[in-house]
Amino acid sequence: QVQLVESGGGLVQAGGSLRLSCVISGRTSSNYGMGWFRQAPGKEREFVAAIRLSNDNTRYADSVKARFAISRDNAKNTVYLQMNNLKPEDTAVYYCAATKPSLVRVPSGVSSAYDYWGQGTQVTVSS
Repeated sequence: QVQLVESGGGLVQAGGSLRLSCVISGRTSSNYGMGWFRQAPGKEREFVAAIRLSNDNTRYADSVKARFAISRDNAKNTVYLQMNNLKPEDTAVYYCAATKPSLVRVPSGVSSAYDYWGQGTQVTVSS
């Protein structure tokens, strides 16, 4: 059973940076897609960024492109989300998610494609 544990959230001023980490346990191969999603109060969960563990293919939401970067370290079973130039509108609970193993090469930006979810980590950006 795949389990995901996020860390790295916190309170930061606008323009600051945070790096989120997602540790994956129970994976059986590198054929997983990994994604970051976020949910602000009163809003629906939205896609942020995704990566395949088997290659360097990535996908980003337009709202975070050029500010956020997703990366992986398979040896450490960890996926990262580096968030720079944070804005108050980035305030949300950030969730890490994983797909079931597949040979798909392009990471998905759709939440229904993901089968495993972490508990989330709060990111608060003050103005």
